[in-house]
This record gives sequence, C-alpha cells and structure tokens, in this order.
Amino acid sequence: MANLRTAMDAAFWDLDVSSPQTLHGAARAVPGEPFPLEGARASRALRVQQLSFLGNGFPLGVIPSFAPTSQKDMGSFSLQSLFFRPATSNWWLGLIGQFRPTKLISSIKANISTVDEWELSTFKEVAKHFIDKSLFSFGLCSQLSLTPSSSLMVSTEKHGDKKGRRNRVMLFHQLAFHDITLEAAWPELFINHEGRYWEVPESISLDLSSLVSESGLRYRFGIHKNGGDPQPVNAINDSTPSALMPGLCAKAAFSYEKSRDFWRQREKRKDSIVKTEQGPLWRPSYDIALSEPHAAISGIIVASSMLLLDIAKCANIGFLPSSFLGHGCQYCMKPYFMLRFLRGGFCEAWFGGLRGHTDGSSADTKRRSPFGADLFASACCTFQHGRFRKRYGDLTRVDARLNICSASALAKRVSNLLSSLANGENDPLSSPRLNLVFQQQVAGPIVFRVDSKFLLDSSGGIGGPHLEDFTYSLNYSLRLLQSGKVVAWYSPKRKEGMVELRLFEF
Repeated sequence: MANLRTAMDAAFWDLDVSSPQTLHGAARAVPGEPFPLEGARASRALRVQQLSFLGNGFPLGVIPSFAPTSQKDMGSFSLQSLFFRPATSNWWLGLIGQFRPTKLISSIKANISTVDEWELSTFKEVAKHFIDKSLFSFGLCSQLSLTPSSSLMVSTEKHGDKKGRRNRVMLFHQLAFHDITLEAAWPELFINHEGRYWEVPESISLDLSSLVSESGLRYRFGIHKNGGDPQPVNAINDSTPSALMPGLCAKAAFSYEKSRDFWRQREKRKDSIVKTEQGPLWRPSYDIALSEPHAAISGIIVASSMLLLDIAKCANIGFLPSSFLGHGCQYCMKPYFMLRFLRGGFCEAWFGGLRGHTDGSSADTKRRSPFGADLFASACCTFQHGRFRKRYGDLTRVDARLNICSASALAKRVSNLLSSLANGENDPLSSPRLNLVFQQQVAGPIVFRVDSKFLLDSSGGIGGPHLEDFTYSLNYSLRLLQSGKVVAWYSPKRKEGMVELRLFEF
C-alpha cells in the first residue's frame, strides 16, 4: 500500500529522500512542494547500520553508488565502506569512507600517455594521485542510548572536494503514544520536486508526533528554524524556495485514517507449509508485507487536517521512531487491492526572516505570506496478485495514487480557466499528480520495481498527462528479516543511484 503519510509529511521539514550526495544517505524534501515518489523515501535505518549489514554481501564490504558532482572530472561513480564500528551495550561508533575512482583513473591515464620512458620521477607523479584528498570523503556517526526510551545521535562528515563539514545532532525520546525529536544540522541539504539541491546553513527543529491510534487519529506539532541564506548546489537560475528562507516556524497537523476491506483472502498457517520428500517444511513469504494475494479489495478513507503555524520552517528527523514502525507494521503487513482517500488541510504563519537574500539578490518570485491555510487530498488504489512465496510468477502488484497537493491552488487555477484569465506561470501545486508503482517478481526474492509520477496538466504545449519523474529498482527481499530488503535504485532524472537496506516498507 502506498504510504499515505507521505502526503502529510511533505508539508513538514522532516521528509527524508534517499540521496547519495551525503554520507548519511538522505536529503530533506523541500516542504510544501508536490509529494515525492514513494520509492524515493529514505530508509528508516541509519546509513551506518545499512553499510554494516550490506558489507556482508558485497566483495570486500564495498558498496557502489552514483552521484553527480559539481566537478566533472570527479565523475559520478563512488565506493562506500564501513571501516569500523565499535559498540557496547548502549553505545556505538561508526566510520564511513567514500572513494571516487574516476578522477584517479583518468589522471593516471593522462600521465602514462605522455611518458616515453619510465623513471623514478614518473612513479612519484603517479603516486601523488593516490593521496589526492578530493578523492576521499569520511563520515563519523555515533549513537548513545541515554535511557531505554531516549537516544542521542551525533554525526559529522567531510567531503574532500568541498569546503566545510556537515554536522548533525539528534535527540530522540519515545513516550507511550508519542515520539519527541530534537534535531540540529549545519548545513542541511534539501531537494525540491525537480531534483535540484539547496543547502541551508542552519536547520533546527523540535517535533512531537503521535502514533496512529486504533481510531485512525494522528497529529503532529513542530517548531523549526532556518538560519542563513540558502545556497544552490546544482540549481542553476532557479529561484530559492520560500520555505527555505530564514525564519522561525511552528506547525500543527492532524490526520484521520480509516480502512476497510471489501474482500481479502487471509493468510493461514497451512499456506506456509510445503510438502517435500523429507516431510513438511515451513516456507513463509519472502516478505510478510506481501504475503496475501490481492484477491481482496480494501478501502481506506483518510481525513487529515493540518494546522501549520510556520514561523519559519520545520526540519525533523529520519531515525527509527516507533511511529514509523507502527504505521508500517499496521498497513504494510496486508497486501490488497485498495482504495484510499486522504483529505487534509493546514494553515501557517511566518515570523522573522526576509523574503530575499540579505545581499539584495532575488530569492523567490512568490511572496511568502505570514499566514496561510490550505487543503490537500489523496486517493490510492492497489492491486496485488500472488503470495510472494514461490520462486516464479507469485507477485504482481500495482499501486496508483492521485495527489492534489493544494486545493486552493487548484481552485484558483480552475477559477482562472473559467474566467479565461491567464496570469503567467501556473503554481506547481495546482496540478494533480498521479503516482504509479509497479512491482513484478523476477525470480525468488528478486523483484523489479518502477516508481513513476505523472503530471495531469495540459499546459506548456504538452497535451494531456506527461511523465514528470520516475525511478526503477531491483529489490532483494530478506526472508529472515520478515519485511526487509536490499534495494538498488537509479533515478534517470537526477542521474543518481545507490544501494540501501529498507525495513517494513510495502
């Protein structure tokens, strides 16, 4: 089932998107923009934990990734590895290293091609390329369990081809029915819906989120502060998103979720028993989240209301809070054909911070209102065939979700069309988006997956819906983890790709 929380989280500053641009493997989605792809959401496991696990299955524990850099000679290909991870009962420390071989190979090749005779000086010149600091990046991450319900995480990373460090501190506390998160990052990396990166010098947030109750009610409160002028990383001639400008923001969001199965074939214990020559064997599904065939139709109706008092911006955490696991376990355990609807709204108020850069340059063509209110909606339909237990042809799944990111923007656009008004560019939030997810079993635990997003808009000289973004991936489900998988994905739009470990995701 597509994650309905994406629609709600996209309005906040804590929605992590998988990205190989950082050693912790994620960047924050710019809040208030069109919802990202389902497959783009970052793993709930920390990158250090992922590398510790993935290193057991890769040669020499080296994991590849692809990420374009501002320096073309650096190339996109890189190799990551976890050097060491000492741990005690309540503390651990991990050191991540990254190496970019493209520049090294091209530099050595250029030196060799101009050499007529090999001399000692030639070997010295070649050896210098191996100690070029721009080829290496290092990240240090540590976590300390203060109490059984509280933990502190500190991380820092340094990229050899860039100035400065990325630092992050996070304090997480779990209550009976809530999660409290305090986080600070300097700088913080954000990514917009077009795949462009922005760097905010300072990002601080405090967030309180409830678990999803049996009645379906869930709410969130958060305070966020952005400091300093956002700097574009690969956004050329793009205006700065107003949500990233300096200021202080307080937000509150409320949602109501409800689901109903019209028809579903429940999994029984005998379905996991396989008769063999040696006797009956227990063979569960490769992923318990996909263990029931879609010979079922289920519906979810979600009413969500968000009150966002944006006194600037709200940045949050992507750790492993119980609210994440609770939501994932509640819904992803049951494959189905599903109809889902999400209704919601929010209001926001901004205090502090300027609309433009402090140097007087243009930051955004849109004026950031100190107070605003809006509604959003989402409807989803899911179809699944197979139990994902056999070696071949036992899983086919399609998820389709229609997103309306801003009811006010959509209403304004419809009003303009009816009155034959045309005032420049359309708000990107005014056009509905259709997200499609297709999954097909290839062999055994290997599944091919495609995530795509279509813009339902006929403007810009393009008639009808057109493809806005897509990613494709190979997933290797790990039966021993019940609902865990190794995901190797690639985004043609961003020209990025990486290998991740994901847990309890549909």
